[in-house]
Amino acid sequence: MKKELLARILPHIIAPILFLLAAYIYFSPLIEGKTLAQHDVVQWKGQVKEIQDYRQSTGEETLWTNTMFGGMPAYLISVRFTNNLLSWGDWILQVGKAPASFIFMAMLGFYILLLVLGVNAWLSIVGAFAYGLSSYFFIATGAGHNAKVHAIGYVAPMLAGMILAFRGRYLGGFTLFALFFGLNLYTGHPQITYYAGFIMVTIAIVYFYYAYKDKLLMQFAKALGVLAVAGLLAFGANFSKLWFTYDYGKDSIRGPSELTSNSSNKTSGLDKDYATGWSYGVAESFNLLIPNLMGGSTGMDLGTDSKMYNFLKENGYNSRQAESIVSQFPTYWGPQPGTSGPVYIGAIVVFLFFFGLFAVKGPEKWGLLAVTALSIALAMGHNFNSLTSFFLDHFPGYNKFRTVSMILYVAEVTMPLLAFIALKPLYDGTLDKKQFMFALKWSAGIVVSIILFFLLFGGVLFSFTTIYDSQRGIPEQMIQVLMDDRKAMLKADSLRSLIYVLLAAGALYAFFIKKLKPLHFAAILGLLIIADMWVVNKRYMNNNNFVSEQKADNPFTPTNADLQILKDKTLDYRVFNLTFGDPFSDGSTSYFHKSLGGYHGAKMRRYQELIDAHISKGNMAVLNMLNTRYVIQQGEKGPVAHFNPEALGNAWFVDTLQIVPNADAEISSLNGFNPSTKAIVDKRFKKAIEGFSPSNDTTGTIKLIDYKPNRLVYKSNTKYPKVAVFSEIYYPKGWIATVDGKEQDHFRADYVLRAMVVPAGSHEIVFTFKPKMFEIGKKIDLASSLLIILVFIGWIAFEIKKQLK
Repeated sequence: MKKELLARILPHIIAPILFLLAAYIYFSPLIEGKTLAQHDVVQWKGQVKEIQDYRQSTGEETLWTNTMFGGMPAYLISVRFTNNLLSWGDWILQVGKAPASFIFMAMLGFYILLLVLGVNAWLSIVGAFAYGLSSYFFIATGAGHNAKVHAIGYVAPMLAGMILAFRGRYLGGFTLFALFFGLNLYTGHPQITYYAGFIMVTIAIVYFYYAYKDKLLMQFAKALGVLAVAGLLAFGANFSKLWFTYDYGKDSIRGPSELTSNSSNKTSGLDKDYATGWSYGVAESFNLLIPNLMGGSTGMDLGTDSKMYNFLKENGYNSRQAESIVSQFPTYWGPQPGTSGPVYIGAIVVFLFFFGLFAVKGPEKWGLLAVTALSIALAMGHNFNSLTSFFLDHFPGYNKFRTVSMILYVAEVTMPLLAFIALKPLYDGTLDKKQFMFALKWSAGIVVSIILFFLLFGGVLFSFTTIYDSQRGIPEQMIQVLMDDRKAMLKADSLRSLIYVLLAAGALYAFFIKKLKPLHFAAILGLLIIADMWVVNKRYMNNNNFVSEQKADNPFTPTNADLQILKDKTLDYRVFNLTFGDPFSDGSTSYFHKSLGGYHGAKMRRYQELIDAHISKGNMAVLNMLNTRYVIQQGEKGPVAHFNPEALGNAWFVDTLQIVPNADAEISSLNGFNPSTKAIVDKRFKKAIEGFSPSNDTTGTIKLIDYKPNRLVYKSNTKYPKVAVFSEIYYPKGWIATVDGKEQDHFRADYVLRAMVVPAGSHEIVFTFKPKMFEIGKKIDLASSLLIILVFIGWIAFEIKKQLK
């Protein structure tokens, strides 16, 4: 009995150890105390500086920051929703340091999913490696998309909970689904959750088919009810985060615009060209099978055996110079503006997926094939415009997300899933010879034919160049040499994928004819998959991407211009940094100053429209009303700070109000107006200024006397009631204005700013950001997450008791 028990639990002990070892061997610099240098994390440190400083000095959360885009809610930047107790579960499951912990959890989660599907434990370990080593996870990690990879780790066990419930194990299904769905939402990447919904719907349809066929519709309905309650608890545990994300989303670029121009490009969410900016090419989709099909990445190491290296040596560069140049060369020539690498699922996994299409019978095969094909088609974005436009215009929620190529994540789940569902009967010895040979011949034949096509004809079918080559300033002569290197990369990786497919097919055949024992087969297949994926991943994410912790903790060094500006102790003003190619994709300025620009994928819709219509065109009236006190420009010896004496300060009184009928008129009226004397007000706010009569008195004063990101205090003094314009972003969902402690209405002026009728006399005006739902949400978070944890503990106790019996 003890031997049987040990044999049963041994793989479950070994599996997490192997996953942990693999993750930390891959990210070995973490053991040395180094940190991964990630572009988006560096930019995030600029975004979050004011929020973290406030947290450290007060011990409280600020739900607003003024350091980027003039000011915006902090919900999607860095707010700690501490009442969600699932954070402790996340802390336990994320073993060690990120990003190794993310990959560990991705492998462990897929292992759980395959076990639930009845796949042998040793084979499930192999499947976990096939999934967890998908190149996209490493590319996304390298770019700093930590929330995305964090969320990915919880998708597979979430699906496992669904399957358990549909198979009649309601308590286990409820617990796993509530816990891992809750953890997935906790990571704060709703796009991954949304795409996982495609897989969840597919699973539900498959089990509905079985329930209908076997007359078990009541069991199916019961499972749906169980999952619905579990889902509600998962949402409840993350209520605060989800509510504020949803509520703010309506006012961000992911919500609808009030402007009527360019209507064909608009949706009820993101504009179509923005949503599809990163669209996979049609031919590019084959890099799921051949990694360097289209050159890999926009920063690839060509190596010293490349034609480009030899070209540079022949043209006067020494070895060190040539090696430095080719170490980060834009070899990618696909249709996207740029990429960190391909979504390589693995030649072996693709082959096994096709094997599954011929070996597996039943609706699960067709469901997984359909959702895989749909994800590949949708990833093409504007390259498959009819389908994409339909989803953007009619599919609920789809237009809230950018980078449509990210939906390939669905295929990264479904392809290895079908592959290892297909290997289950083979491994268990229940697949007959006729079915096996049919599946092997057709799958190997199709995949080998695709590879041979690119190997033999790819060199003459493609141009191996892109419009971005000339835009990157690559000389024509070098482009010709680069094209040769790109051809060589396609040929080399086609041959490489061919070898791995043939080796995997050989291993399958050897196992079927009993030349390999089950464990030996699993080990060989696992080693082939690891060898394939590991080497490819190291091309795009390797030890060179790591830096010391000190450098990671201090990513920005102030320039002389920054130091000059920081000497200005005025309470609150803005800086416009033009030394970067795009000031609206720059988080570094926010690290030191309150920036007119910033780095965020969900800036306010109206502010983005102000950027497009006025700020990017240098409208000084708009820059002045935004209190742009300094403009940083590139000088001969580096960045130079220019003082803007026309900046209007934190608040001022105006003597003229121009009422306009709509947003179109409101934004166009900002051309050629004087914001120091006139305010543009939408007619919807007429009630706020009823009974007010403007005066020409210029003796009134208003001044900011105390600044905190979530609390602004002004002192006003005027003989007559006046309209004050505040150089702060208007956002009524939480900002409360008081005059001498009594709440008073404020309204929007000049398209994005706040305004208020200030009574005559001397007054203290306070703006406080305090959304009502924050306190309510805390209670919902706590109650829901506590219930999930109690159910989980009860389920574990129940399972242990059952096993002991």
